[in-house]
Amino acid sequence: MTPAQPLNTRAPSTGVTMLLALAIFASGIGVARAQSVAPDTKPYQVEWVYRVKYGYQDEWWKIFQTYQIAILDREQQLGFVTRYIVQRPGLHTSEDSRWDYRIIISYPNYEASTHEGEVERQLFADRATLAHDEQRRWELTVNHWDLPIHEVDPHKVAD
Repeated sequence: MTPAQPLNTRAPSTGVTMLLALAIFASGIGVARAQSVAPDTKPYQVEWVYRVKYGYQDEWWKIFQTYQIAILDREQQLGFVTRYIVQRPGLHTSEDSRWDYRIIISYPNYEASTHEGEVERQLFADRATLAHDEQRRWELTVNHWDLPIHEVDPHKVAD
């Protein structure tokens, strides 16, 4: 009588070994990537500043309210915006430093600040009217900048 032979004693094929190694390696990359792309949980602030052509502030503001304020209000309802404030200067300044509107927007984190486009599409189905009105607003805008604002700890010792 011959001794019983094991059913499958040969080593796995090179192809199977490579696929197994690749799957293990890829799953490790996925874990590392998921860990390294954790969302930032620090609050994030942005300042929008606008200088408008003299004599057109009311027209500009009406367009801004119609679209940008509506978007900010909806983003706040959805939790993307924590708070926003709109400011106008109380006195005049020199032309080179003049601004007409400043909007300071607080978000719970940076990722929350990336939803403006999708909220705009939800609110304003008539894309042609939106594009026309926004074009007019930009025609009336002499200067504009968006500036992320970073808090500074006044008591931290410089490195």
